[in-house]
Formats: sequence, structure tokens, C-alpha cells
Amino acid sequence: MSQAEETTPRTPGIPASVMPASSNGRLAPPRLHELSPQNLYDKCMALARNLWWSWHPEVNNLFRELDPVRFRQLGHNPIALLAEFTPERLEARAAELVLYSRINQAYRRLKEYLAAESTWSHVHAGVLGSKPVVYFSAEFGIHESVPVYSGGLGVLAGDHIKSASGLGIPLVAVGLFYKQGYFRQQLDVDGYQHQEYLHSRVESLPIDRAVDVEGNPVVVQVDTRSGPILAQVWRMSVGRVNLYLLDSDVEGNTPEDRELTSRLYGGDTRVRIRQELVLGIGGVKAIRAMGITPGVYHLNEGHSAFATLEAIRGRMDRDGYSYDEAVRRVARQTVFTTHTPVPAGHDRFDGGLVEEHLGPMRDALGISHDHLMSLGRVETHNHDEPFCMTVLALKLSRRANAVSALHGHVSRRMWNSLWPAREEEEVPIGHITNGVHVPSWLSWQMLQLYDRIFPSGWFRRMGEPDVWQKIYDVDSGELWETHYALKNLLLQFVRRRLARQCRRRGECDEAVEQARTVLDPNILTIGFARRFATYKRADLVLSDIDRLLAMISDPDRPIQIIFAGKAHPADEPGKELIRKIANLRHDERTSGRIVFVEDYDINVCRHLIQGVDVWLNNPRRPLEASGTSGQKVVLNGGLNCSILDGWWAEAFDGRNGFAIGRGETHAQDEITDQRDAAALYDVLEKEVIPLFYDRDSDGLPREWIRMMKNSISSLAWRFSAHRMVMDYARACYVPAAGGVSCDMANR
Repeated sequence: MSQAEETTPRTPGIPASVMPASSNGRLAPPRLHELSPQNLYDKCMALARNLWWSWHPEVNNLFRELDPVRFRQLGHNPIALLAEFTPERLEARAAELVLYSRINQAYRRLKEYLAAESTWSHVHAGVLGSKPVVYFSAEFGIHESVPVYSGGLGVLAGDHIKSASGLGIPLVAVGLFYKQGYFRQQLDVDGYQHQEYLHSRVESLPIDRAVDVEGNPVVVQVDTRSGPILAQVWRMSVGRVNLYLLDSDVEGNTPEDRELTSRLYGGDTRVRIRQELVLGIGGVKAIRAMGITPGVYHLNEGHSAFATLEAIRGRMDRDGYSYDEAVRRVARQTVFTTHTPVPAGHDRFDGGLVEEHLGPMRDALGISHDHLMSLGRVETHNHDEPFCMTVLALKLSRRANAVSALHGHVSRRMWNSLWPAREEEEVPIGHITNGVHVPSWLSWQMLQLYDRIFPSGWFRRMGEPDVWQKIYDVDSGELWETHYALKNLLLQFVRRRLARQCRRRGECDEAVEQARTVLDPNILTIGFARRFATYKRADLVLSDIDRLLAMISDPDRPIQIIFAGKAHPADEPGKELIRKIANLRHDERTSGRIVFVEDYDINVCRHLIQGVDVWLNNPRRPLEASGTSGQKVVLNGGLNCSILDGWWAEAFDGRNGFAIGRGETHAQDEITDQRDAAALYDVLEKEVIPLFYDRDSDGLPREWIRMMKNSISSLAWRFSAHRMVMDYARACYVPAAGGVSCDMANR
């Protein structure tokens, strides 16, 4: 079954040196009369204002080539870059670099993409055309230049809506606009994490004010017992998908409420419940004001569960249904995805906060305080139990899913008490395993390799396993050279970042110079990057320091490790883990072989997943719901070495990467950690290192390359966001909207 990322043939980027040829074979000058300075500027700005450019490297390269240094300094933000150009200066630069035809081609492709009518969704999910999906998430990680995300949940949401765009699924997304985003991370000389919050400038972002059906700027009001909260709405274009972000920084709000949406995951429980009111209730009101009638509400995690209450109130008010009937109808339309495998990770609020913030909603629904609280309680009559957002989402949805097969088992066990009459296996929580948006994470170098070897139009069929089997036709030497080039780019990036870190801390010139020479491209390079929560066990590889040092200092087969990641500002144990690892740079035994890169974000992630030899992931099973960073590594030829948790538990086949242990745990975490540490050292010493350094007469690690090909062929299609979103469409969206997908009908 084919799927459409593009509806026109995908063309690899045109090198800057290529110009149209004249009839006599000479290079023809650009036809300036067709592209005035203002017209050229407008086309570039149109490209910059739709984040479609962020997953098309040939368009991204257009902006980069205008001024590579400034583009990097501006966080790869094309709008901020273009603001430094006049139309005349842009024209001169475009003429110098011969960019006219490339700009025209990119602009034409964007227009064709947006206007296309024949898409995967048109064939397989037609009912959504008149009943669109509204996708709620507390964060969206689209690109590093739009900092309204913190980590995995947001990047997953970003990949979801990008693939929905590529598949043509009628979907609008709703989130919050965080002017200060998530924090920028800086480590001091002692390795301790400090947080810095920066203000985003609206004029430097690809957003506009959303307007209602009458063309007026949308402002919604969410009523609470302590007064209303107002929010304006911004619109961002992500390909074919509109992302709407609510912003409480408006006149009429108290100073505290104006700051309500300024930071992601900041503040206490009172701030959190007010943010979630704006996201859920405010989000539904905003959609309604814009004349959008949803066929499906998709709640990505419990943060947005209040949306169901506003949807119920709307059905009662607009259609005259009773409360019970409105609940039934809204629940039938609602899809809920849970991501959190531990009870402590779910938002809970006491009865006083709930009454203060949902009292007006309760009045409108005509229900008692006890009834409202029961919607968020496992034990409905237990007045000591707080209100849980996940419980609300589970009770007011008819389709719920975890994000991997193992996480499905964990979730059914965790919430079994909500369905006491059912066996654990019968709890109505399924699973749709997460995937990643291939175009966003595939390196330019690997894309060129695939374009040359894979079938024509493969980019429109990336969810088909047959397409990826062509990886076995790639010359092993060429695949290794491509990977080696990406690895060198990674090490250059890391050295620049480390040198910058040293300069910022005021360290001596010798330390700066040393940072510029760390790491060796010929050494096995392991990457570990994620949120520094203690259960992810970033320091597991440090459990036996002597054993680790023996691997690092081996004269013939050494290893080196790159770490990155942030700890939540309130997570002191997580910060201590960072300090412990970062300070290894002061240890002569590990200096230059273990490094920590500050301020992990999409940009740092992109470099790491495209260049490492091995991606290390060792959470305490089964606490990794899914994980997607390792899936990104697969696309670029890196190998995974992971605990059999999350997605890797269903991905590992013995020939496509490495497993740490056998997926077993002990009742005592301490013993589990000891076992897993021993298993990690064993797999590194006995499998990973020998395979990497086993070279033939041409200097190629033939068996390692074979495993790279096995990984790509077996995993790239299975763990793509296109496959994931198609699964949601078939299993959730189409049935929730009242239709039957073609795939279901043909079974």
C-alpha cells in the first residue's frame, strides 16, 4: 500500500553551482525580469513562514547558503535571517549564489503540495474530510527555531502532525504558546546545571493571529471561580496542518495570568491546572470560534483532558442533549494516548483546586462537585483521592492506547482497577507504537544515497517494507564512507560546542584548545542523550569505573561516549547525574573520551543521531513507554544498544542491533541495576566492540555494516511516523468519526 508524502515527484536538491544551460551549452544568466527583488523576497518569506521547509533539506540549504554563519547564530531561523536582508541585498546574494531557479522550484513545490487533492487520506480516510481531527498536546517539537517543546512528548507530537500533513489527513493541532519556551541549559565549572529562559520574539516566528469566522482575532475566555482567564490564539502552518497556540499574555488578565503560558512545565500545581484549563477548555472554544467542527478529539497525554468537558458542554448547549447523552457522544469521538508508565507521572489536583477552576463548568454541566471529582478518580467515592487527568481522559474516551506493545501491558495493569469486572488482558487500552518522521531526521547524505539506490518515488512509499530492502544493494564501502562523513560532522559540531562552553565559563585558552581536539573519528563512538530522569540511568555505564576505563583506554579497540540531556529544574537527583558525568572531563583517565554537550535540543539531537556508531539506551524496564531517539538513529545507519524496553522490546531480532540483558527484572531495583550494568559491560566487551573493530583487508567492518543494513531494512519502515499515523487513522480516527476505513472494510 503506497502512501503520499508528496503528490509530485520528489527531486533531490539542486547544487548551488547548477544553472540553466543555454542552447549553446553555456550557462545562461538568471532571467531577472521574472523575479523582482520584492517578488524574490516574498517567495523566500512564504517558504520561511510554513514549517514545511524544515523537513526538506534542499529548502533548508537555500536559507543556510544565504549566510551560513548568521543562520547558525540565529538558531537556524529563516525568518530572523531574512529580517536582516533588504529585498535588494537578497537579490544580490541570490544572483551571486545562482539561487533563482532553486527558489522558484521550492516555492512551486510548496504551492503544489498545499493544493494537492490526491493523498493517502483521500483514499483511505475520506470521512475525515468533513470531520477533521483536532489533536491536543501540551508541547510541539517541530524545529529548534520554534521553542515550544521540552523533549520526547513534544517531538513525537511534532512528528505526528508532520506525517498527518504528508498523508493529507484533515487535522488541526492545538497547544500553548510559550514565549520563554523550555529553559536553555548551562553548566558551571563544577558541572552543575543552571537554567536560563529567553523570550521569543513573535516577529521572528512563523506565526500569525488566528481569526474567527468573521475575520476577527480569536480571543477565548475560560471562566473560573476566581475570575476569567483570557487567551489569544496564534496560527502556525506545518505543511498542510494548522497548529493553533493559545497565549494568555493579553490585556484583561492579571499579571500572574499573563505569565501563565510563558514557560513550559513551570510553576506549581495551581499554575499547571490553569495551563491545562487554557489548553483543553480554551482550545475547544478556539476551534469552535474558527468554525471548525471536529469529528475526532485526540488527546496526546492527559494534559488536555479538560477538552472533553468543554466538548460535552457544547453538545448540551448547541444540540440540546442531556448530560449523559452528550457524554456518550463526545466519548465516542475521543481518542486518548497515554505516555506515562508510572503513577507518579500523571497530573493530580485536590478538590479545592478543581472546584475553583472547574466550578463554572460544573454549573454549566449541571453536575455536583462529587460527580465532577468522580470523573477523575479511580475509586469514585473515595473523597481523599485527588482528581487525575489521565483518569478523566480514560473515562471520557472510547479509544485509548499506549505507545508500545510493552507499554500497553503496563498501562492495562496500571489502570485495571478502573474496570474491576474485567481481566487485565481485557482492559480497553491498546497500543500504537510510536514512530518518527523520516524526512525530519534523515541526513542529507543518507538521503542522497537512498535516492540513488532506492526505487523511484520511494519517498512516497516509506511505510512499505519492500522499499527498504534495497539497502542490501548499497555498496558496503559507500555506506561506510557516508556514515564516516556523518560521524566527522558530528565530532566537528561537538568540538565547537565544547569550545564555546569553555569560553563561556571563562576557562583558559589551553582548555578551549583541548576542547577543539577531543574525540577521534576512528574510535567507536557511543551516544547517550535524553531527559536526565534517574530511571533512565545515565550513569549505568559508570557503575564499574575500572571496567569502563579499560574499554576507554584500550590501545587497540577503545571507545568514546558523548552525553547530552537536561534535568527538570526541580529534579536535583537528575542534576547530580549531569554533574557526575560532566565532571569526568577533569579526570585525566577519561579526558577527551567522555564529553557532555550542553543544551540538548532538536539541533543537538539531529547531529547526534546522524553521526554516532551506537545509540545507548538503558532505562529501568518497563519505565520507558516507547522512546523514539533510537528510531531516528536507524535511519542514518547507527545501531541501537538498548534494554529490551519500549519500542526496542518489539524491534530487536538478534541481527539488527544489540540487547542489554534478556528483558528480565528483579523485585528490588538495586539488584536490577546491578544485573543490567553487568549485562551492559558484557554486550560492549563481547559483541559491540569486537564487531566494530573486526576489519577486512579494505579496512571495512563487514559484519558491522551487515548489521547496519539489517537494522535499516527491518526497522525504518516499521517505526516511521507515517506508519504510526496511518495506524491511528485506521484504528481510531475513522471509526471515531463514524466511518469504516477501506482497510477495515476489505478484511
